[in-house]
Amino acid sequence: MDKEEYRAYYTSVYRHSLAHILAKAVMEMFGRENVQIAIGPQIADGFYYDFELPRNLTNDDFATIENKMHEIIKRREEWREVEMTKEEAKALFAGQRFKQELIDDLPEDERLTVYYTGDDFYDLCRGPHISNSQELMGAAFQVRSVSGAYWRGDENRDRLQRVYCYAFENKNDLKAHLAFIKEALERDHKKLGPQLDLFMFDETAPGMPYWLPRGWKMYNALLEFWRGIHEEHGYQEISAPVINNRKLWVTSGHWGHYRDNMFLVPGEGGDIEAADTFAAKPMNCPNAIMVYQRDLHSYRDLPVRISQVDVIHRKEKSGELNGLFRVQEFRQDDAHILVTEDQIASEIDDIMSIATEIYGQLGLTYRAELSTRPDDFMGDIEVWNQAEASLKAILDSKYGEGNYEINEGDGAFYGPKIDLQMKDCLGREWQMGTIQLDFQLPLNFDLKYIAPDGSQQRPVMIHRAIFGSLERFMGILIENFKGQFPFWLSPYQVGIVPIRPEHNAYAKEVQDALRAAGIRVETDFDDKNMKEKIKQFHNYRDPYIVVVGDREAEEKTVAVTLRGNKKMNGVPLDKFVAICAAMNRARTLELTESAE
Repeated sequence: MDKEEYRAYYTSVYRHSLAHILAKAVMEMFGRENVQIAIGPQIADGFYYDFELPRNLTNDDFATIENKMHEIIKRREEWREVEMTKEEAKALFAGQRFKQELIDDLPEDERLTVYYTGDDFYDLCRGPHISNSQELMGAAFQVRSVSGAYWRGDENRDRLQRVYCYAFENKNDLKAHLAFIKEALERDHKKLGPQLDLFMFDETAPGMPYWLPRGWKMYNALLEFWRGIHEEHGYQEISAPVINNRKLWVTSGHWGHYRDNMFLVPGEGGDIEAADTFAAKPMNCPNAIMVYQRDLHSYRDLPVRISQVDVIHRKEKSGELNGLFRVQEFRQDDAHILVTEDQIASEIDDIMSIATEIYGQLGLTYRAELSTRPDDFMGDIEVWNQAEASLKAILDSKYGEGNYEINEGDGAFYGPKIDLQMKDCLGREWQMGTIQLDFQLPLNFDLKYIAPDGSQQRPVMIHRAIFGSLERFMGILIENFKGQFPFWLSPYQVGIVPIRPEHNAYAKEVQDALRAAGIRVETDFDDKNMKEKIKQFHNYRDPYIVVVGDREAEEKTVAVTLRGNKKMNGVPLDKFVAICAAMNRARTLELTESAE
């Protein structure tokens, strides 16, 4: 075991042990007879434990819980591992119904382990754990939150209280993590989005965002960028129906593998198996296939690159919805590419070059992972083996053998995939882009092309996305830039403030000149205090705020305040327009700070 592996092992041991300390603390606070304990695993930055308690915990309880945990640790109690039979464990946990259920679910001949913390607390656990509580003296922990949780994740079962705790090896690590969390909360898109008038949600459409005028301008700026790149790479964009008849999804395989996640419009009599049942599409691939099938293609036509950003719907449990990160309605920057087998490597290489260009323009980086055949795969296993070998050879060539991760069993049901893991400014990784190799759907739909020898051959389909869900990508961008977007991406790029009503005419001239150059501009012509107008644009985080008065109108100049309060005074209007147009063309991440 190397140093990093040992540290990861040690971290898991002390976090898991602290979860037992938390459970013991809560039992001592409420009395053992009043507490039902469930499970308490470690997580990425600490641990949690689920309880059924006589009352709801509040933030006021956090300090009490932490103090009780410190008190227990200072007792320096011995920890003991005891092997038991199921019968012995059931007798020990009499009255603890969640533990009883866990024990009942084990095989009859299972010998299980119970860990004692001192003589008065024990928990059903595989371990490993510390040998004495004093080993936790240096660990730093803090109660983070309490939330509701269903027993075994089933919304029809008991509702429990889940106590989350941060836990780190020392106080400095905890302090650094808390600073990270504070920064992440300040960047939270669920707070910034409504604050900046980008999007909203309503209970009448759970998990389906309303894009407000400002947010939609930003959304379209991102799409314009995306469309320009794909035009250069030979993609043809289509739009297709949002709902399709059940028979399309049966042929594609989605009906058998994905129906529970689809919004259905049942046929006559409410029967979802009826011939006239429709479903809102959760994916675009069958639509692209319909477009491909309308013509007979020659090998000279391939690759055929079909892109689309249609609305798609996927049904999620209410507890899984999370702002823009997990929604039920979204647009995906899909593309479906039909290629010959000998075009696979060059096409995937081109897709990854597109990803590099798009992510790089936004200051983001990515790495690739290979996801292989899942348990519920569709099709012939030999075809899967061929597809996986093709993707592995591509990654070996690009990164070197073994220089990428392999996620066994995490592929799509119709084919293996390369996932693009993107890193943001907080160091968080997101699975965004995906490149999926599919031999199955062309078989299901009997797709063909005419080969050089005149025979009919079957193309291979590549499914790919760079942003993935545009809604999720927008949420990431909001957090990544903390609402202070690059000039080319900002909803409005320039806010214009006439000092007094008599300056409105020149403000209109400035506005028209900027708009003629393709600059997104907003002007406050209201008869109100200049500082109030500036504050409004400042709150919206517009990159540039232009103030015009007598001098500017006379000299045909503008006084510019940059986001961050740096100023450029007396800038000729034509020069300022040229600066803005140049930033749009270059799509720079930084604002131009000088008119020189």
